[in-house]
Amino acid sequence: MAVFTLPEGMIGFYKKHIDYISEHAVDPDKRRYSNPDEAPRHYIDMDHYGKYAYDSVPHQWNKAVMKYTEDTLKAYGIVPWHIEKMVYRLTQAFKSENMDLILHYSADLGHYIGDSHVPLHTTSNYNGQATNQKGIHGFWESRIPELKSEDYDYWVGKARYIDKPLEKAWMAVKISNAALDSVLTFEAELNKKYSPDKKYSFENRGATVMKVYSAEYTTDYNALLNGMVERRMRSAIITVGSLWYTAWVNAGKPNLDKFDNKDISDSLKLADKAEELLKSDSDKDIKGHSD
Repeated sequence: MAVFTLPEGMIGFYKKHIDYISEHAVDPDKRRYSNPDEAPRHYIDMDHYGKYAYDSVPHQWNKAVMKYTEDTLKAYGIVPWHIEKMVYRLTQAFKSENMDLILHYSADLGHYIGDSHVPLHTTSNYNGQATNQKGIHGFWESRIPELKSEDYDYWVGKARYIDKPLEKAWMAVKISNAALDSVLTFEAELNKKYSPDKKYSFENRGATVMKVYSAEYTTDYNALLNGMVERRMRSAIITVGSLWYTAWVNAGKPNLDKFDNKDISDSLKLADKAEELLKSDSDKDIKGHSD
């Protein structure tokens, strides 16, 4: 959906490769199993830093490292800083006119922005394991959209230039974290009103029968949330488009039409190359861009 927020000069290129971006947007999740550095890029446990974490944690990477150490930051998640890094990497890919890396970093950036818009990505209680609500992560993030997304309004307007990508990422985290109490409290209240046989149902998924939250329970929870999932999704869409656009502008608005007749390179080689870059200087790119 973010592709359709883009202006002339970008939208043609991104529409041509929309299938690639959609398919590879899940790559960061796949890398969790092969790269131990991957997991912290998807979340930040704001509760570790106290009630007023948004104000007490320095937003600039170097200052946060000085206050908490790099190991501590990585232990409790680095998603806002990693979003900034991906914007920088995408900008460099645009500058070097490397089509493969443009697509790779665009897909990755979209994933991390999406994660920052999920309230349960801002807490150590990420799956309700501390409040006897195990499974709530997938419930909020997957089951509600699965049943309700056809009714969502995906028109979010046109991408706009973001002067401070890091602050945009932090604001996404702040709003997500502010919604966390509702996410947990409303589900706990609803759970008291439902017996297990009404709360859950079984559905065929291919050759597998899976236990899922029932349509009735999902509908009632979605009503209690008052459109929260749709709002966070809409915010994620415009943020993705805007940060793609920002990277392109910062790179000097290179002509993407030159890629019209070029094919995407071997995706495995591309992924290896990009991951090698990420590992070689895990936080080097952030330094100097957050001061």
